[in-house]
Amino acid sequence: MVKIWFMDNEQTDQRLEHHRSPPEYLELADLYKKTGVEYFKINADAYQSDEVLTQLRAKRGYTYDDEITCSEKCLPDYANKLKAFFTEHLHTDEEIRLVLDGSGYFDVRDNEENWLRIQVVKGDLIIIPAGIYHRFTLDSNNFIKARRYFVGEPVWTPHNRPADDMDCRKSYIKHQAEHFVQFNKV
Repeated sequence: MVKIWFMDNEQTDQRLEHHRSPPEYLELADLYKKTGVEYFKINADAYQSDEVLTQLRAKRGYTYDDEITCSEKCLPDYANKLKAFFTEHLHTDEEIRLVLDGSGYFDVRDNEENWLRIQVVKGDLIIIPAGIYHRFTLDSNNFIKARRYFVGEPVWTPHNRPADDMDCRKSYIKHQAEHFVQFNKV
């Protein structure tokens, strides 16, 4: 099961856990209420026929998908890509990721500007809403293999912070104030 915690403010290696002292965890339901991030458990070994994923794809219109492997061996321009992934940004579309192997961290901002760290491992599917400030990093294992899902043609464009004047950000803030009630739930 996915683990979520409040991060410390240390500027050390981004791949470390970065727990506050003492550690402060967040329940999955509270993650959704605070950020709109959704979580689903998928059978990663048979994801093509997983019923939850099939329903998600149909209901939300995910028509395009691809696969990415992030490791020093597999990712061209590895060091610069990791820096780019870890730069705080938002997207105009949801970011949907299913972990097929390995592990990593998605960090998202809550409404009080705290970083929440979401640890993802094999079988975890998370949906990061459009307009939320977030970032990604590998953990100390330095390896993740994931499926990426999109509505229509893929859009990978990150909009680095500040991007508060963007429509997707304004919409996100509105939904956040409403605690994401009935926001894209399956």
